[in-house]
Amino acid sequence: MRQLRISNFALRNSLTIIYILALALNTLAAVRGAEAQQTGKVWRIGFISLNSDTEPYKRWNAAFREGLRTLGYVEGDNVIIEQRYAAGQVERLATLAAELVSRKVDVLVTAPAGSAVFAKQATSTIPIVFIGEPDPVGTGLVASLAHPGGNVTGLADAHADLIPKRLDLLKQLTPSASRIAILWNPANPSTAPQVKIAEAAAPALDTTILPVGVKGTRRDDVDQAFETIGTDHLGGLLVLGDATLGIHRHRIAELSIQHRLPTSGTHSGWAEGGLLMSYGTDFVDLFRRSALLVDKILRGAKPAGLPVEQPTKFELVVNLKTAKALRLTIPPSILVQADEVIQ
Repeated sequence: MRQLRISNFALRNSLTIIYILALALNTLAAVRGAEAQQTGKVWRIGFISLNSDTEPYKRWNAAFREGLRTLGYVEGDNVIIEQRYAAGQVERLATLAAELVSRKVDVLVTAPAGSAVFAKQATSTIPIVFIGEPDPVGTGLVASLAHPGGNVTGLADAHADLIPKRLDLLKQLTPSASRIAILWNPANPSTAPQVKIAEAAAPALDTTILPVGVKGTRRDDVDQAFETIGTDHLGGLLVLGDATLGIHRHRIAELSIQHRLPTSGTHSGWAEGGLLMSYGTDFVDLFRRSALLVDKILRGAKPAGLPVEQPTKFELVVNLKTAKALRLTIPPSILVQADEVIQ
């Protein structure tokens, strides 16, 4: 009986703590919402993306909005979000960015990789928050991660840093492989540096890299790239993160299976779309965290003084259905690392 009383006491204490934390969060959101209401300010957020409204992107977008709501921003009440999607067409980004600048938005949010470069070209005064840029210093978005300078800051992705790990995972699947292909979009300014990183990392794995560019936005352009891939004896294929390629992820998965090619993508949406596996940043977490940076800027902080944040959560996803189609056995050493296994 004494043990039961102690357990009940501990339970009541735990519930009390949870209630207090929830009350504190609700109070904070209410205070921030009230601040905006008192000033009568309705914030206008411009949101530009190279992507289209695909299933993975809907989850990421919802996480961004959830983050804003937690901080007291209510769409149609004290904030308006103006969205523009390029649907994988890089050439549309400059026009869309200029359009949002003309709308006099208070902050421009760009996601994923590639969009921020065009936003920066469109304005040097409106604050810009990027989400998922793999090399913000290399592409000239910021002076440094610690001290961005200018009107741009955001959350980096670890695409570039994770390339050696992605190559290593492919090599574990086919240890005898001497060549691995890289599928990439030459029109996306964030991807060329990643090809160089892959080429530099390959010798340590006793492999060489075959870069294959998809020179267009159509399904036929993807098919043509795979015609090049099909002429070489390859042990694997790494698809670099890119919204244009992401739109065709199901076709890329289909062609990879046809070519008996183990293929890896850069986030969970690729494995969900049929690729053998994916390893990369948890974009739901990244998009949710971006709301904090937007909030700081709307409350007066300058991007120049807000350090670029790095991802903190990563996930490995393995698609066993695709493995079966490839007649490939996934080593236990990979399965034990997986955060999710798709049956």
